[in-house]
Amino acid sequence: MTLRVDLKSSIPVYRQIVDGLRILLVNGELNPGDPMPPVRRLALDLGVHFNTVAEAYRTLAEEGWLEIGRRTGARVVERAVPNRVDAPSGAAFQQRLRELVAEQQSRGVTRGRIARELRRIADTLERT
Repeated sequence: MTLRVDLKSSIPVYRQIVDGLRILLVNGELNPGDPMPPVRRLALDLGVHFNTVAEAYRTLAEEGWLEIGRRTGARVVERAVPNRVDAPSGAAFQQRLRELVAEQQSRGVTRGRIARELRRIADTLERT
């Protein structure tokens, strides 16, 4: 499992961990039944406080990706995928994309590069 965080980023570290793990989950690199690294070990590997990793795990558990047991740790669970997106979720999705694009533009990423990356991601999604 490859997961990295940028301690200098304006994005909170727990959010970077959640987003990174969610990518691994969606891409099938973490499968139902797989154990997650213990909170303290992942925290040491990433150079962050264990509570930061614990918060990320709790967030993913709330989203239905993980099951957290006191003695067994965190484990990936089978997650039901919603059949459709309702209007408010679609609006929230568009807003999040706009925010991400604006953030990258504020960091100097050109519109052309953003458009190319979005097309590349869309092409990948259409093939799967």
